[in-house]
Formats: sequence, structure tokens, C-alpha cells
Amino acid sequence: MTAQCFKASVLTLYPEMFPGPLGLSLAGKALGKGIWSLDVQDIRDSASDKHRTVDDTPAGGGPGMVMRPDVLAKAIDRASPPGEARPRLLMSPRGERLTQTFVKDLAAGPGAVIVCGRFEGVDERVIAARGLKEVSIGDFVLSGGEPAALALLDAVIRLLPGVMGDEGSAHEESFEQGLLEHPHYTRPKSFEGQDIPEVLLSGDHKAIERFKRQAAEELTRRRRPDLWAAYEQAAKRRKD
Repeated sequence: MTAQCFKASVLTLYPEMFPGPLGLSLAGKALGKGIWSLDVQDIRDSASDKHRTVDDTPAGGGPGMVMRPDVLAKAIDRASPPGEARPRLLMSPRGERLTQTFVKDLAAGPGAVIVCGRFEGVDERVIAARGLKEVSIGDFVLSGGEPAALALLDAVIRLLPGVMGDEGSAHEESFEQGLLEHPHYTRPKSFEGQDIPEVLLSGDHKAIERFKRQAAEELTRRRRPDLWAAYEQAAKRRKD
């Protein structure tokens, strides 16, 4: 049985930004093999006036412009008919933080419809009317949702079956076990006075795994106290 193709539909004012980096490396090869598909739609094609207007001034005053609900709703309906299983996502700095768990869940599904916001934002009514789930890639503001959409899709695509050469490599990555990934080393054995830790050259697999785990724990404790606290709580629950 052929695996279901992950279908990504991107709604944007700048369709020329896609596939961009997604057309290269692992994602590009997977796109060529049909492991995933990309449908990019220009939101301006859903405008009804000769100027293809997609925005208007914010109600109540304020700086900038807001994306119109009628135009965006029409674009969403074109890309995603009622009742479709794919989630509808809006890349937004006020959205739910993108996590590896969210990425894995998305990769296990049929695909996603991704709306790339611009200007000051999107009319709240279309967010509610079309069930858009707001997603953020971090606590910072971009000029538009396109770079965030590229990051989200890159994270998802690499987890699709058949994309990565070594499927097991994903299990040792950051966040998979609630920790940041352990440090990596390769040849030469000595580099500018620094040697590869001897344990990694010992051939003792249990000692190597222990070293990697301890290194990951120490790195997480120092760099991400929030992750470390959650990791400790999970460990305590398992022990109890």
C-alpha cells in the first residue's frame, strides 16, 4: 500500500517565496518523489476589485493595515473545502508555540493549510469563522508568516517516512526525550588542542550511551531550565 502524501497548501501574498529552501536538500528530494506536495495560492487572486485589494485600515484606528476577512475567507475556501481533515494554521506571533510534539502530530496527519499573515494582522472574525489555529515559532515578530511557514514545513517534512536516510536519527535529536541533544564529534581526533572524549572511541556502547545521556542532561540544565524542570518532573512521575 502506498503511503499517503502529505499535502501542504500555503496561502500567501508572496507565492514566489515557495518552495524556496523546501525545494532543496531532503525536503526538495522528498517533493520530487511525491512524499509530500505543495500547493501555493496567491491570496490576491481572491480579491474582487481591479486593484486586488487584500487589506484595509484597522477598525478603531491604529497604525498599519489589516487583512480583510472576506478576501482571506474566499482564499481559504478555495484551498480547503468544508469538512476537510487537514488543520488550518495561521502563522502568528501570538499563537501557540511550535514544539516538536506539535510537529510530530502534524507529520502523522494528511497535511495542513497554512495561512501567512501580513501587515498588522488578520481580521479576528475570519480566524474564528474558518477555525484557524494560530501557531508561533518564537517570541519575536517577522515581516510576514512566510519564513515561519517555511520553518514549520521543514520541521514536519523531515519526519515523513522515507525522507531521512537514517530513520533512527530522529530519535536522538533535541526535544525527543525532553532534553537538548548531546554534543557531537568527528575526525580528526584532535582539533586545536581539543580531543574527542575517550569514551566515544572506547567501543563500550553502554558507556557511550551513558556519556551522551549525561551530556544532554547537563546541556539542558544549563541552557534550558524550563525544559530541565519539566524533564525532572516527568522523571519523578515515572519513579512514583
